[in-house]
Amino acid sequence: KNKPLCYNARAYQKTHPVKARTGHRDADATLETPMAVGVADGVSQIEEFGIDSSELPNQILSNCEDLAMEQLVPGSGNEGKYQGPIPLVREAFQRTECLGSTTLALALLDNSTRIHGKLHPMIAVISIGDCEVVVLRRVQGRGAPLELVFHTEMQRVDGHCQTPLQLARVDDRIDPNFHEGITIEVIERGSAVHCVSAYEGDILLLGSDGVFDNLFLDEVTAIANSVLLPSAQFPTHHTLLSHLARRIVDACHAKTEMQPGGWMPEAPIGRGGKMDDTCCVVAEVIEWTRAHQKMYGPPPQATQSWQKFLACSLPGCAADGEEEQDDYDEDMLPHGMSSRSNSGKGSRTQGR
Repeated sequence: KNKPLCYNARAYQKTHPVKARTGHRDADATLETPMAVGVADGVSQIEEFGIDSSELPNQILSNCEDLAMEQLVPGSGNEGKYQGPIPLVREAFQRTECLGSTTLALALLDNSTRIHGKLHPMIAVISIGDCEVVVLRRVQGRGAPLELVFHTEMQRVDGHCQTPLQLARVDDRIDPNFHEGITIEVIERGSAVHCVSAYEGDILLLGSDGVFDNLFLDEVTAIANSVLLPSAQFPTHHTLLSHLARRIVDACHAKTEMQPGGWMPEAPIGRGGKMDDTCCVVAEVIEWTRAHQKMYGPPPQATQSWQKFLACSLPGCAADGEEEQDDYDEDMLPHGMSSRSNSGKGSRTQGR
């Protein structure tokens, strides 16, 4: 019997020092929960119209958190409510009330998929705009380095770096012809959706355009391998995940600094990169344990407890239950990895 999976995630974000000196508002937001991780990058130009650019990205991610924890927590009894990433993001937007505009990348951990009758957790990714998601995996086994196995592509109108696809709600000051049906259509028809098999030990990196405009994918992978060594404990301690997120953000800002000798570093967007607010979420896929169930699952009902007590009073009952839990399908792990793991704990961070 395959076991459900979840995220152990941490995030880091930083306003670019040049922008910070001008009193610029950081409109990035991040989400780190056991069932959903995400980043949203508010469009700062909207501040010119007196609109708080950080409010919509934070509201959307807060609503995504509520919906994901309601629909995706294993054993909650609500799994049937989950209909995929598009309906979830659509409802998250419809629950917001504020004005604003933002890009979004979200990775949901769906434990409802079954292949040949066996549980097969999947990562459901949805992206709107130029935030990106990267999945790294030790393809050759626990002692091998992390390798890139999946990444999303930026969605920009006519390929222009200043015009990403966006989720928006605006008033007559910006567009008198705007109506929410436009944004709903963007979610339903314009978003990029992918489903990726999830394995214990997978590393997800989610970042705003400030990450992927400044760092090449091989640079991101190299930084991850320099922090998350093959010999490290599993699950990875949260301090290492936080350190990796910070290393990535710092490397992005370093691309905009003059190097000794008077040259500027190469970046995907061009030499010298882009001065931008930058946020990064680092998430490790780990086993959903009894500790997670106790913390995030529904409270046990008295009738269920008595039924369990009566059932387990039979000879061999406890042993049979443990065997079923420990009979872990090795297909859930990349080649060469052990099925033993401990619990992890996620959290949520909002931009300020």
